[in-house]
Amino acid sequence: MYVSTISSTHTPTIEQQVFRIISKRKAIRASRVRKTASLARDLRFETLDVVDIILELERNFSITIPDEVPLYTVGDFVRFVRDHAAAA
Repeated sequence: MYVSTISSTHTPTIEQQVFRIISKRKAIRASRVRKTASLARDLRFETLDVVDIILELERNFSITIPDEVPLYTVGDFVRFVRDHAAAA
């Protein structure tokens, strides 16, 4: 009988992956990214930045984020991806 001695690699949570994508967009320190952070007000993202984040999330999680979905905070993105990536 074969028993693996390799421990399972740490798989980042959806929240961690969303935080990474958002922080990478403008090279923001991860410590500044909070679920309650407003993309426009707190992180100073412009509309084009948000569109790029949406496209990256859609690619990474194989989901579609409709234009009419209200996404203002980091938490809004985390919730949408968590709810829809699991269904994909």
